[in-house]
This record gives sequence, C-alpha cells and structure tokens, in this order.
Amino acid sequence: MRFIIFFLPVIAAWTPTSWRNKIAVQQPVYQNKQKLEEVENKLRNCAPLIFAGECRELQQQLAKVSVGKGFLLIGGECAESINDINTSKLRDTFRLILQMSFILTYGSSVPVIKMYRGAGQYAKPRSNDFEEKNGLKLPSYRGDIINSIDFNEESRIAKPDNMINAYNHATQILNILRAFSSGGYADVKRIHQWNLDFVKNSNIGKKYVDLANKVDDALKFVEAMGVDINSPIFEKTTIYPCHECLLLPYEEAFVRLDSTKNLYYDCSGAMLWIGERTRQLDGAHIEFIRGINNPIGIKISDKCQPDELIELLNIVNPKNELGKVILITRMGSTKLKEHLPKLITAVKEHEKFVVWCTDPVHGNTITTPDGIKTRSFEKIKEEIKTFFEVHKQMGTWAGGIHLEMTGEDVTECLGGSQNITNEDLSKNYLTLCDPRLNGFQSLELAFLITDYMKN
Repeated sequence: MRFIIFFLPVIAAWTPTSWRNKIAVQQPVYQNKQKLEEVENKLRNCAPLIFAGECRELQQQLAKVSVGKGFLLIGGECAESINDINTSKLRDTFRLILQMSFILTYGSSVPVIKMYRGAGQYAKPRSNDFEEKNGLKLPSYRGDIINSIDFNEESRIAKPDNMINAYNHATQILNILRAFSSGGYADVKRIHQWNLDFVKNSNIGKKYVDLANKVDDALKFVEAMGVDINSPIFEKTTIYPCHECLLLPYEEAFVRLDSTKNLYYDCSGAMLWIGERTRQLDGAHIEFIRGINNPIGIKISDKCQPDELIELLNIVNPKNELGKVILITRMGSTKLKEHLPKLITAVKEHEKFVVWCTDPVHGNTITTPDGIKTRSFEKIKEEIKTFFEVHKQMGTWAGGIHLEMTGEDVTECLGGSQNITNEDLSKNYLTLCDPRLNGFQSLELAFLITDYMKN
C-alpha cells in the first residue's frame, strides 16, 4: 500500500516583533538607535489610545456593512501636525462628518458608521527618499511623527522623540472627539447648528437646511408617538479613529494583549489600513497587520491582480471573519471600470467577506503648471459614480467612501460648486501634504452618493 504525504506550508508564529524579520519599506533611517529604543520602551508603557472593546464593536458594525446593512464614511486629515491643537478646526471637521452622515443616513435608510482619519495620521509614504531644491538634496518629509516639513538639514533628520509628541497629540485629539461625541454636540436636535458658517448661505448649505427641516419634522412626529428623543441614541454618537499603519516601531509599541479575549490589538487606532506602497505579501507591514485583531483596511490600485488579492485576504483574514477587512479601491474612474469587476469576481468566487470602499481622491491627483498638487472634483465624482455603477452591475454592495477632507474653507481641490480654478488654489492652500476637499465639496459628494444609493 502506497501512502501519499502532503506537506502544508508552515506559517511562522506571529509576535508583535516578527515584522522585524521582513523587509520594511517606507521606514525612516534613525541615526540614534539607542534613543529610538528608549522611545519605543517608553511608548510600550503608555496608556493605550483606544481599547480592544472599541475594535470589536467597530468590527460588529462593519459586519453589517459587508452584507449591505450599513455604509462606511471615513473622513479627515491628509497629514496631521503634532504642533497644532486647534479645537475649532477639529470641531468643524467633526461637524462636517456629522452633516455627511445624516445626509447619507436620511437618503439611504441605512446606518452610517463614522471614522475619523486622524489621531494617528502622522506618517506619510513618499515616492522618493529625497527632495532637491536649488541644488540642496535632503531626505523627504515623511510626516511630523518622523521629521519636519521645513526644508533644512536639521528639520529633515528623523527624530525618535517625535513619536512621543505624536502620542501626546493623539491623546488630546481623542479627548476632544470623545467630548464632542458624548457631551451633547452630536445631539440630533442640534442638526441645524452643524451647518458650517461659510457654507450656510450657499446652494449646498440651503439644501442641507431643507434636509434638517425634514429631520426636525420627523423628530416631532416620533416624539408625539411616545419615543424619548432625549435618549442617548439621539444625543450621542460614536466616531472611530483610524490611520495608516506605516511607521512600524510606533505601531508595535501600542500592541496590547487583551485580557478578556487573549488576543492582540494595536491600540493606536480602532482601524488601521495598509497602503498601496506597503502591501507586499512577504513584507513587514503585512506581517505586522496579520497578527492584530483590529479591523483592517487595504488600499487597492489597478496594479493588484485577483489572485494576489485572494492571497492577501487569506493572510490577513484566514478565518474569513465578517467586518474584518475593508478593501479601499483607489484607481481613477477609467481604471476602476476595467479592473474592479475582476477583483469583485475573485472575491465572490472565493466567498470572501469584505467591505468594499472607494477612495476617489488618491487616483485623481495632478500637478498644475505652477507645481501645485491638486485634485479635480469632476474626476472624483466620476470615480464615485463608476464605483457604484460597477457594484450595481456585479450585484455587490458599494459599502463606503474614504476622503481626505476638512471643515476648513480651503482651496486645495479644483472645481465644485465654488468653481475653484488654478488661480484660486493659492488663496487658502493649507495642507501639509496632499490636497483636501473642503466643506462645500464634501457635502456635495454626500448628496451625490445618496442619489446613487437610491438608484
């Protein structure tokens, strides 16, 4: 009798440090290794920024989105400054997220899960390791958690202490967000007060006021029916912090073993995502993220092939858990129309559970003749439209949108109801890295999305 023995591939055991045995791209070079170790050890002893229970709660909400019973809204900063605690600025972005979520909820009749892209969005991947100006070549700016945006030798040195400053900044941001979420500011009875001051008298602002009036009437009706509109469900909300999992020494320092489930969580954010530049199957970032139990986002461009995507899902979600993985497509409308159906087909054939989300801004970045990085609002709208059309054709749920946006009245993206032109960009261009949508443009997209969700 002959026996055939099959040898299954052995997957090495995961630890919070096992990523260090892999190639880690997009990482800074620290000159002072001893100082780096001191900072890492200090962060390991700091209080977590979020708790495991928040991650599990978020995954439960995302599980509903993955089966078409919810929608995901991710919005916030491109790159945060560790030197800036501006409560008014944060409040306005919070207001904008609340406005957008109510537009989406009212128009789609499904709950909206809200995530704030921040309290950790301090590191940025770069296309080039160096920048050159007037003959001076320096390391690229990689975000405030690593170095400084000022173009001089001292500013561009990677400083480990910046991680401590980033943690302290994130702590303050989360304290403010939690106060807004539970301290009465999110009370649905304040829906009119969420309208941003510079938006109020515009057409899009008036459209929001019309919706707010309808919500007011609905509240009066349910209150007359005996529903307590002063209960927490009307007065409070939850907004989950998320950021890109990029600077691995910082992320490792916040891995904690949850005492109730005996599982590891990265307690720097409720959800973390892996970018297009760091999703190598055998790389350090995928190695790190496969062992944590947070919900995970993965940015997907047209370069991702169907078999590669399935292998990636097998690595990061081997149990095929509902609500565990968010696939965030970022391709541009033309490439999205060509490549997304292939990816959806593969996911369906392998019966994988995912949340499909679109990032319509990153694939539509351009540079003006004056060298200013910007984005076309019309192209962004085209990608969103294509995203919903493809999912409708494929019979799958278009489950979310990921935006770099701000409640400030910035002029960073071209077009929209304000008709921002190349000449307008310099009027209020404030971003540290990539251009963000302003309040007008963000609200316009929210109304547009509800139209696609209805049809």
